[in-house]
Amino acid sequence: MSDIFSLSVEELAAKIKDAQITSVEVCEQYIDRIKKFDKDIKAWAHFDKKLLLEKAVEADNHRRAGKSLGPLHGIPVAVKDIVGTIDMPTECGTTIRKGKSYSQNAEIVDLLHSAGAIVMGKTTTSELAFLGPSKTTNPHDNSRTPGGSSSGSAAAVASFMAPVSIGSQTGGSVIRPASYCGVVGYKPSYGLISRNGVLKTSYLLDHMGVFGRKVEDVALLAKVLIKKDPYDPATIYYSAENILSETKKGPLFEPKFIFYKTDHWKMIEKKSREAFEYFIKSFKNVETFDTPSYFKDIHKYHQIIHETDLANNFSVYYKKYKRKLSSYMQKAIANGNKYSAKEYAEAIDFMKRSYESYQEVFEDYHGVLSPSSPGVAPKGLKSTGTAEFNKVWSYLGTPCISLPLLEGENKLPLGVQLIGDRYDDHRFLGVARWLEKECEE
Repeated sequence: MSDIFSLSVEELAAKIKDAQITSVEVCEQYIDRIKKFDKDIKAWAHFDKKLLLEKAVEADNHRRAGKSLGPLHGIPVAVKDIVGTIDMPTECGTTIRKGKSYSQNAEIVDLLHSAGAIVMGKTTTSELAFLGPSKTTNPHDNSRTPGGSSSGSAAAVASFMAPVSIGSQTGGSVIRPASYCGVVGYKPSYGLISRNGVLKTSYLLDHMGVFGRKVEDVALLAKVLIKKDPYDPATIYYSAENILSETKKGPLFEPKFIFYKTDHWKMIEKKSREAFEYFIKSFKNVETFDTPSYFKDIHKYHQIIHETDLANNFSVYYKKYKRKLSSYMQKAIANGNKYSAKEYAEAIDFMKRSYESYQEVFEDYHGVLSPSSPGVAPKGLKSTGTAEFNKVWSYLGTPCISLPLLEGENKLPLGVQLIGDRYDDHRFLGVARWLEKECEE
């Protein structure tokens, strides 16, 4: 049996398609990893070995019958436990939803099934995809946080318990866990992946995201998931058919980058800051600028929208089950109930105006570089870290990706964040692959 863990998702799918390996054999290898490592990492909210193998048998029988195969046929995919599934619980990281399932699959689950993928289980999430930590630990050091809220999705890929996974981001819930766990985490432009059937925390800020070990892995998953959905009005028509081939092709000429030395630069740990400064200096095509002044207001307005939407979407939980909610959630909802309609309207209006100012960057540059997080995964499991380096891009709805290119303290992983222009995801992923390749070489 081949070493499946060294293969890209596309290579693994090709081997399944050509009958060089079966989906059952692939799933059995991941089951072995889960048996060995999940007792310490605790990345899974729900995992049913029997159900996974039944689905793998069905995938193999489908192939043997000579039926058409999708691009992810027989590939197991881990899914964050805020994504609705009929055949598994969707508990959203809260005891309030213990044992509860959704009445139908989320749109992205149906898209995975159409591509031949197998939903292998549900990964842990922070409470209601906010700040209350899950049970998950960091695969590189179990005494440290894996980040959140997509804790299990990042940790499962980092520990080779899943080849790829799905998460979500409202503040920094894809980029930060990817940085802490040392994997690739990609948040596409706002409106590219449907949130229909997914726990709603903020209509204006919620994004679906994906995790993999390489840029090409997340590009292939994005190709499958990017689709207009009439049941999520935020989604747009966007052709992702060529997104993987464009990712492989990369930029036509050497890209140029901006590095914003943000106001949060002083928050970065010394060794992590040195690693990042070395990284920036090693590229001749990076120009350093001060952070645009309006970024300060973005953090304030992001908070207003996020907390107001949490107060609205979880009002029933707050009224009926307040004591079962974490102090993080109680405080956010209390804040959200205090904001005025004027403040909320201003926060929405500023979103449009600030994006128009930021967009000018891409007349001359291919992307913006920044740290994915203020440093390596912090010690302790009572916090998931800070999203100060991520909230701006969730607010602006731009694509961003964390690439595991650096090491910080104790040789722990440290992500480099690349940010692109909204709806320029094809070119953006090509630039990300270029960066990844340059650092490999």
